[in-house]
Amino acid sequence: MAKGGFPGMGGNMNSLMKQAQKFQKQMEDMQKDLGDKKFEASVGGGAVTAIANGKRQLIEIKIKPEVVDPEDVEMLEDLIMSACNEALKKAEDESSNEMGKLTGGMNMPGMF
Repeated sequence: MAKGGFPGMGGNMNSLMKQAQKFQKQMEDMQKDLGDKKFEASVGGGAVTAIANGKRQLIEIKIKPEVVDPEDVEMLEDLIMSACNEALKKAEDESSNEMGKLTGGMNMPGMF
């Protein structure tokens, strides 16, 4: 077998391993950066605000007191759900965008 890899591959295997390590480091850095970012969404004219992080975890919900109506809890539930979904969508979109930059558009379904 040729030194450093498979017969006929020469230094290509070493180069491929270095590229894989570089890609892994970039992935780790990107995930950390995304985890530190906050994504905010407000609905109902600012009545409910949800904040998620890049790990797609809700980290804060703000509700203006004037929208808390014991006679209409369903509306408040809908506002909360809408704000949360929008904040999580923003986090997902940013993650997908950053992953696209990193992979250069390679199709890697299910990997991330």
